[in-house]
Amino acid sequence: MGLRAAIVVIRFVYAVVRDVVAGNLTLRAMGLVYITILSVVPVIAISFSILKGFGYHRELEPLLYKFLEPMGDKGVELTDQVIGFVENIQGDVLAGVGLVLLFITTVSMAQKVEDSFNHVWRVDQSRNLAQRLSEYLSVILVGPVIMVTAIAMIAAVQSNTMVTELTEIAPIGATVGFIGKLAPFMLVVVGFTFVYWFLPNTRVRFFAAMLGGLTGGFLWAGTGVLFAAFVANSARTLSIYATFAIVIIALIWLYLCWLILLVGAQVSFYYQRPEYLRIGFRPISIGGRQREQIAFSLMAEAARAFRDGDKPPTLNSIAESARLPGLLMVPVVNRLIAAQLITRNNKDQLFPQRDPARIALTDIIAAVRDPQKIDVFPSGRWSSEVGTVSEQITSAMDTVLQDRSLYDLIAPSDEEPDAGGG
Repeated sequence: MGLRAAIVVIRFVYAVVRDVVAGNLTLRAMGLVYITILSVVPVIAISFSILKGFGYHRELEPLLYKFLEPMGDKGVELTDQVIGFVENIQGDVLAGVGLVLLFITTVSMAQKVEDSFNHVWRVDQSRNLAQRLSEYLSVILVGPVIMVTAIAMIAAVQSNTMVTELTEIAPIGATVGFIGKLAPFMLVVVGFTFVYWFLPNTRVRFFAAMLGGLTGGFLWAGTGVLFAAFVANSARTLSIYATFAIVIIALIWLYLCWLILLVGAQVSFYYQRPEYLRIGFRPISIGGRQREQIAFSLMAEAARAFRDGDKPPTLNSIAESARLPGLLMVPVVNRLIAAQLITRNNKDQLFPQRDPARIALTDIIAAVRDPQKIDVFPSGRWSSEVGTVSEQITSAMDTVLQDRSLYDLIAPSDEEPDAGGG
């Protein structure tokens, strides 16, 4: 059992390192650094305004100091500058049109982060505008209050008279001291876990999100120590950049933080979808027969749920039951949608676009084989021999399938074919 667990861990580590080296995560992290630079002041300004209403606005500054602590003295300087910008915004801009622009910038940043997480989770469909406004703004408005409240509660417990007396007892004092040192790390893990569970536009299991949160937390803590040592030992080298040194250090630290966040998301994804460990982000190629089987499976599951009044299936649930990556099914479902056979909502659920009794099996085959409006090259010039063979194949399929409908495919009276073919 120990050897098997070690092999699984090695596969996870190899898959994540492979994706980082291939550049899929690093490019995303670089893009997020850019959007962070544009959005950091508006995000903090909104958080500052909300916390000010609860009387907690002074708690924001220590949080920012803690985040930029690995940058050393430059982190303190950068924190002071950002807080200065934020206070200027509070006094001059945070009203009317300025407030709207701040919220638009903040929501835009959240959308870019979601797109990166959807890329990690191989999700091809983002939240719609209504979901973005409601869900993003809920987190942006409530998140800072919850975080600062948790910090205030920890501080209140630590300053409690009874707790103070208990800490004077040696074993209890050592334990409380250890928990106090561990509390910031646990807050980071909880924050990462929530991000991994909430942001991807797909269902993420809590344990998978928590595993990614623990991975991201450990990487963030370890990288912070190493980066602080790097900044301390490179002070003379960085001095040649003069006033630009703070910008360079900030960019490097932001890049590392985003890369760590994406690596944790990748761990969550691979834990929940281990079938992707081998293929990673490589393009997947399948044959025509498998596309037809996927099309029949998608239509059959959607029709069965429609007939029985059950909850509509999702693309991922069908992929999991078929033990295939959901990425394989996206091109097929897009062709079925283009052929007006199936509908996919923003929750990734699938519905027949019309009565399954009126959907012929030949229609499903045609959706996969025939040109659709989504095709870049819907037709080509073929020789007469190729056209003849193609027509013969189509005729043979029509003869076999005849007038069978989608309901005939999922009829409960159908018996499973004999294993021996008889």
